[in-house]
Amino acid sequence: MLNLIAIDTSTEGCSVALSWQGQLIEQFELCPQSHSTILLPMIDAALKQAGCSLQQLDGLVFGQGPGSFTGVRIGIGVAQGLAFSAELPVVGVSTLQAMAQQALEQYKQTEVIAAIDARMSEIYLSAYRADEQGIMQPIVDETVISPDKAAEYLTEELSQPFAVGTGWQTYQEILAPLAGNAESIDILFPNAAAMLTLATKQFQAGNAVAAEQAQPVYVRDTVSWKKLPGRE
Repeated sequence: MLNLIAIDTSTEGCSVALSWQGQLIEQFELCPQSHSTILLPMIDAALKQAGCSLQQLDGLVFGQGPGSFTGVRIGIGVAQGLAFSAELPVVGVSTLQAMAQQALEQYKQTEVIAAIDARMSEIYLSAYRADEQGIMQPIVDETVISPDKAAEYLTEELSQPFAVGTGWQTYQEILAPLAGNAESIDILFPNAAAMLTLATKQFQAGNAVAAEQAQPVYVRDTVSWKKLPGRE
C-alpha cells in the first residue's frame, strides 16, 4: 500500500488526506479565500497525527482543477514546493472526478454527473461511470458550459445518474431534471480522500511525474482562447 498525501484547494473547501501505513487521516474546512493561510498547517497537523514526515511518503497528490483559478494555483504551488523539498513524485487528479469517486465510495453510485459553479453563468461539467476496478471513468470530456446546454452536452444516456457539486445548487431549476438527487446534494466539494484512490492507480501505472511537471487544468482557459477572434 502506497503512503500518499493529497491536497485540494480548487473550490471553497480546503482538503487534506494522508494515507500512512494503512490508516487514513482527513482534514476538511470550508474557507473561501483563506486556503493559503490554512493549507500548510493542515498538512503539518496530518503528518504529526500520523507520526511521519513528507520524506517518508511515496508521493504527493494534488487537485488539478477545474475550479477557482486562484485556488487551483495555490494547490499547485504548494504541491510543487513540498514535492521539491521532499523529492516526491506527484500525480494530479481531476476535481470533478474526485467528487464522482466519492459518490461511488460513499453511496455506491456508479453513474455520476459532476457540476461545479464556474461563475460567469457557467458550470464545469463532466459525467462518470464506474469501471470493474471501482474507479470512476469519464464518459464525456470536462468542459465549461452554460447550464442550459448541459443536457445537450451529456449525449450518452445515463440510467440513474447521481449529482455532485455546487453547480446543482446554483442552477437547481435548470439542472434538476438531469439527476434524481438534484434537490438534496451533499457532495458539494472535492475531497482529498477520494483523490487518494484515483491517484494510487496512477502511481501504480507509472504515471507520476516530477514536481516541475505538475500542471493545472483550468478548462475555461482553453475555451476562452478558442473564442478569441481568429482562434476558432
